[in-house]
Amino acid sequence: MNAKRLAAEQAVDYVHDNMVVGLGTGSTAYWAIRKLGLMVQSGLNISAIATSVGSEELAKELGIKLVSFSDINEIDITIDGADEVDKDFNLIKGGGGALLREKIVATSSKEFIVVVDESKMVESLGKFPLPVEIIKFGYEATIKKLESLGCEPRIRIADDKVYVTDNGNYIIDCNFGKINDPKELQNKISLIPGVVDSGLFVNVVSRVIVGHQNGLVKEITNYIQ
Repeated sequence: MNAKRLAAEQAVDYVHDNMVVGLGTGSTAYWAIRKLGLMVQSGLNISAIATSVGSEELAKELGIKLVSFSDINEIDITIDGADEVDKDFNLIKGGGGALLREKIVATSSKEFIVVVDESKMVESLGKFPLPVEIIKFGYEATIKKLESLGCEPRIRIADDKVYVTDNGNYIIDCNFGKINDPKELQNKISLIPGVVDSGLFVNVVSRVIVGHQNGLVKEITNYIQ
């Protein structure tokens, strides 16, 4: 069994009857959704909010009941992956293009559990380019302002065309190199007109579950969060 799957399936142990569950997006979250589907088929009663069209379709296929934010007051637990996790529980997310919905769901959750394999654990963020979601109008100007913060920005291309998110926006992958202060950088990016949000997740993680290639799974709890 691969490390991502091990971590994802262990995270699902925190889900109980009558919970509202946030479903992440990407290759690790996929395994969590699959396991939840099996548990639902065995009698688990949950409602869920998905962070992407892809995760929504998978949940429907598995018989997981989907709800909207108008139906609930808060989310009990969200399980999602990450592209990088640093020693202070800061994340880079957005490699799968769903960073905006992922952040809305994560920050609306009582508990946010991140599941990764050991390769995603880093001392400092920044080796993985930071995804920034921007609106289409004036995107060239927005990219120049991002560049002025000291990064090398590239508009995301998929299947030989500009990638468009589920929200109808563009993703700019910004190579900042080592990110020493994620919170400060997030604040600067947020001030740029045209930016919707960045893939920096600061002070939102409750617990990180790390799968290792040797079959071990390690849990790290963020007591400061």
